[in-house]
Amino acid sequence: MMDYTSIGKNIKKYRLERGLRQEALAEMTNLSSNYIGMLERADKLPSLTALINLSNALEVTSDMLLGDLLNESYKIKNSLILDKIAELSEKEQQRIYAVIDTLLECAEK
Repeated sequence: MMDYTSIGKNIKKYRLERGLRQEALAEMTNLSSNYIGMLERADKLPSLTALINLSNALEVTSDMLLGDLLNESYKIKNSLILDKIAELSEKEQQRIYAVIDTLLECAEK
């Protein structure tokens, strides 16, 4: 059986990143704040319509909400990380890549 708690965690994560309260997100999606809370606690799974509305309101893709459940989740996470790195200065990017190289060397041992 799949563990769907990551959907709720991702909804909450992106809601908080956008500085939204559950009530505001509920209003933006025509859902109740109680329902948003149930989704975030994994008491309920969102319907397809709710998932689309949440994705649009949070300005994220559905795979960002479902990422941990998808077989391609590492590709999705890699893409998100690369997008974040691309926003950094060249010097910061070099630091990040140096750390990654070191971690990869350790993993190979």
